[in-house]
Formats: sequence, C-alpha cells, structure tokens
Amino acid sequence: MIYENLLKKLTINFKIMIRYNKLLIILSIILCFSSCENKKTTSIQSFTELDLKRGDLLLCGDPNFGDVSFALSCRYDLRETFNLGLSLMHSFEYAEAEKAFVSVLDQDPECLMAYWGTAMSILNHPLSFKQNSKSLERGEKLLKVAQTLTPNNEREKDYIDAVTVYFNDWQNLDTKTRKLNYESKMEELYNKYPGDVETAVFYSLAVLATADLNDKSYTKQKKSGKILEKLFETNPNHPGIAHYIIHNYDSPELAHLALNTARKYAVIAPASAHAQHMPSHIFTRLGLWNESIKSNIDSANSAVCYAESVNPNANWVSEIHALDYLVYAYLQMGDNVRAQTEMNKMIEIKEVFPSDHFASAYALIAVPSRLAVENKDWQLATELELPKTNLDWNKAPWPKAMLHFSRALGFTNTGNSTAAQKELDILIDLRERLNEAKNSYESGQVTIQIEAIKGWIEYSKGNSDKAIEYMKLASNLENKTSKAAVTPGEIIPADELLADLYLVLNRPEEALKAYELNLKGHPFRFNGIYGAAKAAQQLNDTKLAIYYFEKLIKLSKDVNSSRAELLEAKDYLDNNSNSTNV
Repeated sequence: MIYENLLKKLTINFKIMIRYNKLLIILSIILCFSSCENKKTTSIQSFTELDLKRGDLLLCGDPNFGDVSFALSCRYDLRETFNLGLSLMHSFEYAEAEKAFVSVLDQDPECLMAYWGTAMSILNHPLSFKQNSKSLERGEKLLKVAQTLTPNNEREKDYIDAVTVYFNDWQNLDTKTRKLNYESKMEELYNKYPGDVETAVFYSLAVLATADLNDKSYTKQKKSGKILEKLFETNPNHPGIAHYIIHNYDSPELAHLALNTARKYAVIAPASAHAQHMPSHIFTRLGLWNESIKSNIDSANSAVCYAESVNPNANWVSEIHALDYLVYAYLQMGDNVRAQTEMNKMIEIKEVFPSDHFASAYALIAVPSRLAVENKDWQLATELELPKTNLDWNKAPWPKAMLHFSRALGFTNTGNSTAAQKELDILIDLRERLNEAKNSYESGQVTIQIEAIKGWIEYSKGNSDKAIEYMKLASNLENKTSKAAVTPGEIIPADELLADLYLVLNRPEEALKAYELNLKGHPFRFNGIYGAAKAAQQLNDTKLAIYYFEKLIKLSKDVNSSRAELLEAKDYLDNNSNSTNV
C-alpha cells in the first residue's frame, strides 16, 4: 500500500513536470518567435528607412546581360532577379543593379547576399571608388542592418564582412586605405573559396582597383588579368570576366592581350551601353578606328534609349563618355565633319545624370579641346569656355586643367605669352588643389601640362633651349604614367608636342625620333603620322616621307576629308612617286 501511494504520487508529479516542461517549451518557442519577429521587424524597418533605388528595371533592346550564377540561400524564386542584378553590376549598370537587388530585399528582407549586392551597387565604379558622402553613408547604414541578421552560411558572412571593410570608418580613412583593406579581405576569400567563380572575379577587380597608374610594369594588371583569363576559358559568356580583362589590359603595352575578348564582350551583354563601349578602349589603344567608331555609336544609341526612360530632359554619362571616344576616333581618321557633328551634340547638353559623375565632366571639356588642339586651330583654343551644364566645375579640377592647358597652347601659338602665363597660373593653382586632396595621379597629369606650357611660353619668347628642357621633362613624366580609363587619350601627347617643338625649331632628326616614339604608344594617330612625314621631308628622306604620307592617306581612305594635311600628302605623293630615291 505504501508503494502504491508512493507510485501514485510519483506519477502525478511526473505528469506535472511534463506539463510544466511542455509549458516552458511552448513559452520558449513563443519568446523565440517574438524575439525573431522583433529582430526581423527592426531589420525591415531599418531597411525601409534607407534611401534605396526601387522601381521597374529600365532596360533597352535585347534584355541579355550575359550569364552569371551565384549560389544563394535566399528564396529560390528570387535567384533569377539576383543574378540579373549581378550581371548588371558586372557591366557597370549600377542604378538598375541596385533596383534588382532591392527588389530581392523587398521580397526577402533576410536575404543577406542581396544586402551585399545593394552595397556593391552603391559602391559604384569599382576602379575609381569616387563616392560622395551620401553614397558612403547609405552603404554604411545598409550594412549595419545586414550585420543584425544571422548568416545562413560562412560564405555569406564573409562577403558582407568584405564589403563592410570598404564602408567602415569612411569619415576618417582615405579612399586608398579603404581600397587596400578591401583588396586584402577579398584575397582572404579568394584563398578560402578556390572554386568560387564570383569570388575570383571580385578579387581580381579589387587587385586592379589598387593598381598604381604610375607603375609601368603593370604588375597588378597582369596579376588580375591572369586570374580572369583562366576563368574565361570555362566561363565564356560571363560579362564581368570579359569586361575586367579589357580594363586590365587598357594600355598600349598590353592591349593586344585583350583584342579577342574585346570583340566578344559586346555580344555577351548586348543590352548594356557600357558593354558596347568598353571594347573601344582596346580598339583605341591599337588604333583600330573603324571598330572604335562602331562600338561607340552602338553605345551612345543604347545610352540615349536608357536616358529617354529615366530622364528624357538629360543626357546619361554613358552617352557622353562614348562621344568622347567617338570624336577621338573620327579625329584620328581626319574626319573633322563627323567629329564636329558629335561635338555639336555635346554643345546642346545642359543637364547630365548622375550630376556628379567625373566621366561627364571630363568628356564635356575634352571634346571641344581636342577639336581645337588636334586641328591646331589656336584661335579657337583661346576661346574655349566651361560648358554650361548642371555639373559643379569646382569639383572637377583635372577637367578644368585640360581647358586651361588648351587655352594656354592657343595663346602661345598666337603670340600672346602674357595670356598664356595667366592660364599657367591657373594650372598651378588647380594642381595645388589636387595635391591638397591627395590625388597624386591627377596632380601628376596637371604637372605634365604645366611643364609643357612652360616650354611653349619659353618658345614664344625665343628661348628654344629652355623650351626643349621643359618639354622633355613633360614627355618623361608622361612616359612614366599610365592613361586613366576615363579617356581615350591625352588632349595632345607630350611626346607629340615635343616633336612639334623640334619641328618648328628646324630640328627634324630629333622631331622624327619623338614622333616615332609617340606612335609606339599612340599608334595610327593622325597628327603623329603627319608630323613624322614632315620631319622626314625636312631631312630630305623621300622614301620615309612617302611611307608616312601613304600611311596617312590609307588612314583616311574611308572618310571624305578636306583636311589640309591630306591634300598636302596627296600633292607630295603625286610629285615624288617616281623619285629615284624611292
């Protein structure tokens, strides 16, 4: 009886314990759900308060941006949208990329990689890394929300941590430091996930982004390029791989390595204005002007289509950038008529978007400057003015320097050394501003312009030795730096300007050497070829003069040009084709 009572009590107590434990479990579940839901609500609230781009994707033409596939732990039905955002990002279509990633977030606020994609889109151009404070603040806030979420796997956490490294402490750390920190983090991921295509692609891009443009050995470009070339063998339709190979080899010394890729990229991503334009970087380096022209006509047309959907009263930066390359190519073929036609389009531009994009500022000044300087219309050069657009020219010291450089050349060649000196003083002031901003590359480019103008001022004063001294310095400095991706070429190469100086000083042998050196880095430049012909003519080297004049005629065979240099070339060939010296 005692045992029966004891057993009865134990059974009752056990049942109570079970009920109690069940209650605890239920309460725990409720609390967990409540906590998780609160965390989710907080994340969503924080997320929706951010100024992120939303809306329908605005795409023109064939909606094909290449093939990418990213392993996601997010909702399966959103993977296609995510991959489209990634493809858009790889072709620098950042506004639409951001909208694609935000669309994923709106439907799945716990999708950690969509936060990464949005942050990378906000980061924008991964080579220039020129974000304004508003963009940096947006990215920082977004990533703080992302860090409140629990990653589904270690890879997702690593990706978030990597991009966070760039946005962290942006108020105190300079851009270069943050770029290097980001590169270091991406290197960790590259070594950690050796079979991950996107990790390798973004690591290679980080390597390229930190390349020193003063390093003529192209160490980082070659390193990055090798990674991408190997990837391209097994991923031939990947837009980012093709795109970044072109960027890595965008120099005269390396351009031949990217020619085949350049001819494929536009086909991989036919819907991208940038993908249509980017091959022309390689075509320009190699002097393939007809291919460059087609590339940029296609790009400009695609950009206009996009602008009509986004802001029909403004011009998109991609169109303006393409026009710079297009005008440059026309000028190298001696086609002033078409160059002027494109320039007239530029004159009509009053509003651009984004309103703070450096490429727009550069092109809007470069195009009219090129037309004046390349045609040696020195009076026109003296009349150049800042374009009247919604751009803040105070934030574009390097483009402004190009304007004053061109004006200074105009004044020295029209006999107004006083006015040229004033332009030189402005150049020196602009360089100081760039030095204060710790922008060593752009400051260096302005230094080249300063030394060149010093040389031509001395020439205008009759001090030929001093003039040559300054021009040699400008030439040596330019040969130590690489061309920035924003431009098809200098307003006028320093080597060519040095050669011009030798020519007017009646020193043809030295002029010819300088022209030929310039043509190695700037193949098939109209003025370089013409200058070499004139130097050979002064040397009484008929055979060589014929060689260069024939080259000039061949260069312009597809255009109906009335440039005086071509008429001179034809006259020379007519009079010397039967020369006994040939």
